[in-house]
Amino acid sequence: MKKMISLKALCMVMLFASVDMMGQSNVKIIEGLYAAFAVGDIPKVLAGLDEKVVWNEAEGNKYADGNPYIGPEAVLNGVFARIGAEHEYFKLADIQLHEMANNKVLSTLRYQAKLKSNGATYDVQVAHLWTLKDGKVIAFQQYLDTKKVAEAMAK
Repeated sequence: MKKMISLKALCMVMLFASVDMMGQSNVKIIEGLYAAFAVGDIPKVLAGLDEKVVWNEAEGNKYADGNPYIGPEAVLNGVFARIGAEHEYFKLADIQLHEMANNKVLSTLRYQAKLKSNGATYDVQVAHLWTLKDGKVIAFQQYLDTKKVAEAMAK
């Protein structure tokens, strides 16, 4: 009986640990992408994306006009470059990472940003759902308080 419990516990750990082939947990991978984004290392962020990543911005977000963005270059040009061009600053704050089953990581966080066009600022609640395979992001879904962002852009 004791051996069966140990085997069952091991199976549960393997199911929920979401460890990639190199032994790095999915949470650590996503944590590294956020750290790179925080210091403006966009090449490192893009390197963490699979060549066929499917990236979706939240419905109602102005950057959702290109959904789904397929591949790192599409994400760079359709999302990151536009954010950089339109914002004086764009920070990710209060990031909490939550390991999930099926190679998914849920991030809850806040965007704190200032627009160049009108000087308006916003501080909004956000969630990101990441899906990984072999240590690379294969899918991304953003959930965002689009009303607050739209209000700031309309000022």
